[in-house]
Amino acid sequence: MKNLLTLLSLIALIAFGACKNDAKPEAEAEVVEESDKLIEDKDYKTFKGDFIYTKEGAVLMGKNFIYGVEMDLMAEILSRQVAPSKVDTNDMVAVVVRGEVNPKAKGAEGWDEILTIKEIVAVSERPTEADIKIEEKKD
Repeated sequence: MKNLLTLLSLIALIAFGACKNDAKPEAEAEVVEESDKLIEDKDYKTFKGDFIYTKEGAVLMGKNFIYGVEMDLMAEILSRQVAPSKVDTNDMVAVVVRGEVNPKAKGAEGWDEILTIKEIVAVSERPTEADIKIEEKKD
């Protein structure tokens, strides 16, 4: 009888735990789905990723995508907003932007898909942790 009561209690705990996980608020579920390509706006999609800007080009890298960024005024403005967050010139900074992705111009060099930034939504206050840190040797 004691084993049966223990077994029933264990089943009740498992069932309660499973139900508790299923009852997520809608907003929380959206955050999980919004990880890379976020909310679809009327005209533009929202993208979350790590941004880097150099003289040669700019890139936005998310979990499931890498886009070249059109080198226009909005990319320059974003690079200025990102600059205070960077420790090193090669640091990437997490950003959220709205824009549109188009194929690169025929015959152009660079990434196959180019993101044209239309709106800057958010910029992180610190650089993204590097997966691999390359250190320069000092002689």
